[in-house]
Amino acid sequence: MSLSVDQKKAVISEVTEAIASAQAGILAEYRGLNVAQITALRTEARNAGVWVRVVKNNLAKRVIRGSDFECLTDHFTGPVIFSASEDPVSVAKVMAAFAKDNEKLKITAGAMNGALIDCAMIQRLSKLPGRDQLIARLMATIQAPIQKLAATLNEVPSKFVRTLCAVAEAKKAA
Repeated sequence: MSLSVDQKKAVISEVTEAIASAQAGILAEYRGLNVAQITALRTEARNAGVWVRVVKNNLAKRVIRGSDFECLTDHFTGPVIFSASEDPVSVAKVMAAFAKDNEKLKITAGAMNGALIDCAMIQRLSKLPGRDQLIARLMATIQAPIQKLAATLNEVPSKFVRTLCAVAEAKKAA
């Protein structure tokens, strides 16, 4: 079923808006997946902050022209699902995990910061810690010296009080 001109404009504007802030995008062939499986993929992706959409190839090629995803132009063949996110690791994690559970989803190519990435790179990206985990590690690393300093400064008066208590107990015993 063909889309009307207005529907095509709506799809183009939606995809343009979605990829405007995205740093990474992945294409995957979804031939053989049923509606329930694609819905499950969309749900997982939405929970991870990843945009996923089945887009007609000719419309997608128009949208990515002149963007960081232009290197994917030749890979829009057959039935493909296009996913994108601001966090390259999260889009790779979602797509790689779903492809692992569903053999019929085949990751074909990806783009990150204007460069084409292959399936092996997508798999390596999916094994990295996510943005939130990296921020948590950074904050723990920044906070560690301050905690150590506070513990060290607290130890001096504590040790002094313990010494006074020991001296007082020794005088009582004597």
